[in-house]
Amino acid sequence: MATVREALTASADALAAAGVEGARLDAEVLLAEATGWDRTRLVVDPEAGVPASAARLFGEMARRRLRREPVAYIVGHRGFRHLELMVDRRVLIPRPETELLVELALELQPSSVLDVGTGSGAIALAIAAELPGCRVVATDTSSAALEVARANAERLGLRDRVRLAEGTVPAAGEFDLVVANLPYVAEREWAGLQPEVTQWEPREALLAGPDGLDAIRAFIPECVRSFSRSERQRANGAPVVALEVGEGQAPAVGELLRAAGFSAVEIRPDLAGIPRLLWARR
Repeated sequence: MATVREALTASADALAAAGVEGARLDAEVLLAEATGWDRTRLVVDPEAGVPASAARLFGEMARRRLRREPVAYIVGHRGFRHLELMVDRRVLIPRPETELLVELALELQPSSVLDVGTGSGAIALAIAAELPGCRVVATDTSSAALEVARANAERLGLRDRVRLAEGTVPAAGEFDLVVANLPYVAEREWAGLQPEVTQWEPREALLAGPDGLDAIRAFIPECVRSFSRSERQRANGAPVVALEVGEGQAPAVGELLRAAGFSAVEIRPDLAGIPRLLWARR
């Protein structure tokens, strides 16, 4: 029977040789999932024997990781703020930088939020969980992604708090805040991305034309029309739109927002210092 130390060392070495970044961490996460132990136990008891059934499962998981399948797809879940979300190849894996959209919602305390391009439901479900009094609607053009979001809402007990709908900006509806994490990868950047992204994540949720702004260009006019239809919002205060953008895109997206009549465009960086979030009032 292999020990925890032996299993982790062999797997981490193989993953590192295959070019996997963070090989040791990935090996620990996979072994913890296979054994049902937490990672702390792996660290404090490295000489523990790995049961045969867990060793077989761990071997299968490690082989999938060697093919550069993301860890989140292998284990079937990913943490996002205080939530544990089910994820698979129908949806993007939630990223830490996307939490900026949730943090903005907590600052603004809206009574209603629209999440466009919800994917796994990460943003919408986090807002619903952390702002209990907020009405949340989430949309996606992918029916497969909505199946994942719906399953996450059910499992987290938030199905009655978030309304899911296929599409983008609803023809009817009034929202204090519209958030969107839309595709923003430029076609010229695709070949340079990690295989975990290009070979496994849904291409349609990532690519957005030659400069990565096609989806955002289409979204902004829809958002303007939605805001213009809402007499209540014009009377009770200007609604807000917030967008996650790619590295280097903030200036261009800011110009698109200003050209559409949005004012006081604010840009916020992510933890790496990259301008990542733009928000503005109409």
